[in-house]
Amino acid sequence: MNVELVEVVRSGFRECVHRGSVVILDAAGEPEVELGEVHSPIFPRSTNKPMQAITLLRNGFEPVDQAELAIATASHYGEPDHVALVRRLLDRFGFDESALACPPDWPQEERARAAAVTDGAPRRIYMNCSGKHAAMLATCAVNGWPTTGYLDQAHPLQQAVIATVTDLTGEPEADLGIDGCGLPIIPVSLINLARVFATMATAAPETPPRRVADALRAHPRVISGTNGPDLLTMAATPGLVCKIGADGVHAGALPDGSAFAYKIADGHDRARMPLTLAILQRMGVEWTDTHTELAAPAVLGGGARVGVVRAIPGILQP
Repeated sequence: MNVELVEVVRSGFRECVHRGSVVILDAAGEPEVELGEVHSPIFPRSTNKPMQAITLLRNGFEPVDQAELAIATASHYGEPDHVALVRRLLDRFGFDESALACPPDWPQEERARAAAVTDGAPRRIYMNCSGKHAAMLATCAVNGWPTTGYLDQAHPLQQAVIATVTDLTGEPEADLGIDGCGLPIIPVSLINLARVFATMATAAPETPPRRVADALRAHPRVISGTNGPDLLTMAATPGLVCKIGADGVHAGALPDGSAFAYKIADGHDRARMPLTLAILQRMGVEWTDTHTELAAPAVLGGGARVGVVRAIPGILQP
């Protein structure tokens, strides 16, 4: 059963709540907090991109730098630097943008979207998953796998992804879903999703899990964009590695291996930052004014602050 995690308070009244499930693990991998359905499988959406990137590294993909590995894990905002990285990756392996099998889209960031609308039509390279798709095409090229049909569950690339996710999570085989970008998506429980991020954070240097973690830490803007949740959270919290997913999923870990994962039941983004920051505070992160600001986004009325979105006080305490 989902529990109340975040509340919206306007003009002194509790306007609404957001329910969900959350798990926090200590550095030994033991649960410190379990609220809601943390052992039931969910679709982790883009929070599974680091596991997909680990698959690519295990199967011969070799990025030229950490930024290229970061764009392979990104839910990017389609800003010029994001598009340039995706295009560089495509060009390096001789692919045109038309080889991408993700759907056309507009950039998420406002200025980039306005420029794209002025230029013409939505494009596949603007889609937030285009970096992952470009890296998947590169991995197919390295292995001599077909570059058409790479979305299919039976394709060698997707079979490799399934094997990697099963290895990292220990989850039993289950029916797959289809993610927003068209790729198969494997259900994973929140507790095992948190353990994957702990593995990434504590893995030996230069191993695929650690390389992905280090790329995310080094390039939080590449994996998100201007004012993106992962950028803001990692910039405020040195050593944190984290990745959001659509529909209210977030997971991350600190260098000591303590980790978290959650799912907001209604998928509302406004609940994300207050809950993530409350989790980090519960995990003992050194608190700053930036954390305080991120933890309590304002509710506005007539342009003035009339309320706050916040984690329900005491919800994560022992």
